[in-house]
Amino acid sequence: MEIITPMQYLGSILQLKENFRMENIGTKNIGERIFVFAKMPLAELISNFDDKLKSISEGFASFNYELTDYQKANLEKMDILVAGLKVAGLTRVIPNQKLEYEARKMAEKLKDILPRQQFSQAIQAAVGSRIIARETIPAMKKDVTGYLYGGDRTRKMKLWKKQKKGKKKLLEMANVRISADVFKKIIQ
Repeated sequence: MEIITPMQYLGSILQLKENFRMENIGTKNIGERIFVFAKMPLAELISNFDDKLKSISEGFASFNYELTDYQKANLEKMDILVAGLKVAGLTRVIPNQKLEYEARKMAEKLKDILPRQQFSQAIQAAVGSRIIARETIPAMKKDVTGYLYGGDRTRKMKLWKKQKKGKKKLLEMANVRISADVFKKIIQ
């Protein structure tokens, strides 16, 4: 890959190295412009590289790329578990360097998108048997003691205990279905 940029944006462009897994960076001066030579995975190039380059250089930098060869990469398969069940449609293959960041981002996004249920749902991002990120969607609350007034507190405690047992039973039989709308929102 060759990036052509004015001299003043060189520092900002070299900072892209960490974000886009660039390797073997070399530079060459040509008047007021600089050529930056680097190798980077095609997946990184496709994922928003052009927008980042243009925004950093205020539109003055451009790039040219050429496909070379296939190389080994340190990638991991990240599974998403919702309420303990693996969701196959959300499984992704991610580079090791970005694993924790992507896991947290996905868990937070799912927490915002998924609807609340009668029981609390744990959203977990796992690599193998290791949980990397976790978010919890709290259960919807229902005031079971709203119609009670005065009297002995043990009546309220009895109702709360009964509700707790019901939620535990619901959680055991839980089958979380993720709609197509949720998948669309995650991709955006």
